[in-house]
Amino acid sequence: MLVRLIAMAAVVVLFVLYVNRARLVPGRFTSTVELGLDLVRTQVAEQILGQRDGRKFLPLLATLFFLVFALNITGVIPLLNIGGTSVIGVPLLLALVAYVTFIAVGIRTQGVGGYFRSNLFPPGVPKPLYVLVTPIEFASTFLIRPFSLTIRLLANLIAGHLLLVLCFKSTQYFLEQLLSGEAFGAFFVLTLVGGFAFTLFEILVAVLQAYIFTLLTAVYISGALHPEH
Repeated sequence: MLVRLIAMAAVVVLFVLYVNRARLVPGRFTSTVELGLDLVRTQVAEQILGQRDGRKFLPLLATLFFLVFALNITGVIPLLNIGGTSVIGVPLLLALVAYVTFIAVGIRTQGVGGYFRSNLFPPGVPKPLYVLVTPIEFASTFLIRPFSLTIRLLANLIAGHLLLVLCFKSTQYFLEQLLSGEAFGAFFVLTLVGGFAFTLFEILVAVLQAYIFTLLTAVYISGALHPEH
């Protein structure tokens, strides 16, 4: 919980500093923040939702992206060393935020009946097949989506955390054996290099999973705004 609070506080401080330092000609710090914001705006919000709807949902999508990234990256920060999303509570909460958002958007846009009709009874399907299609659509939209958002984020962070623990604990073990005179302790070099390699990989995963989570949220919102006809 402390790691999660630190990550969330870091995001708040980041944007407070960004707002206070915003200038017509951005500096190095503001340019870095704007790089992330532009990624969410151009590659997620506007590309998936269009320019008008993209701007409307940009605050939510940007918040999700930076928050997920901050919670992910704590897994490779010394003295923290655990991802805030590697325990199910936060991934589940973030998935529920996305879930409630796209359902609320769908109901607001299409009405209660129209939203559930467009999702459970897709047009163009022969009526007898609704016996099979409707349960599948219900499970896909209302059960699998929040579950998949949660598990995808959780599993990737747990796997990365376990790999880092394995590499660095093995390094410690082999180094102790080498100092005790055991020749096979020289393997600590391999596990140490592997640990640093996986650390770099985990940084990439932290960014990638934040992007994927935000992208899927935008896709679900787009589906609620623009049902298939």
